[in-house]
Amino acid sequence: MKELVEVLAMALVDHPDQVQVAQTDSERAVHLQLTVAPEDMGKVIGKQGKIANAIRTIVKAAAVKDGRRVHVDIDQ
Repeated sequence: MKELVEVLAMALVDHPDQVQVAQTDSERAVHLQLTVAPEDMGKVIGKQGKIANAIRTIVKAAAVKDGRRVHVDIDQ
């Protein structure tokens, strides 16, 4: 999951070297913390949060295979 979020975020931002994803696992859930440069926040969130919701949807669809829940948070 972590790699998927990294690839998606790096494709969107101007500073891909500042993209970081921290992963915390529990029994049935995965928590991913996406951190990008402050000037790239708008590109990752998108208008009305549409890009952020799209990233979350893609990651949740990938997590269905593992039978786990995924939470993606975006920070600067």
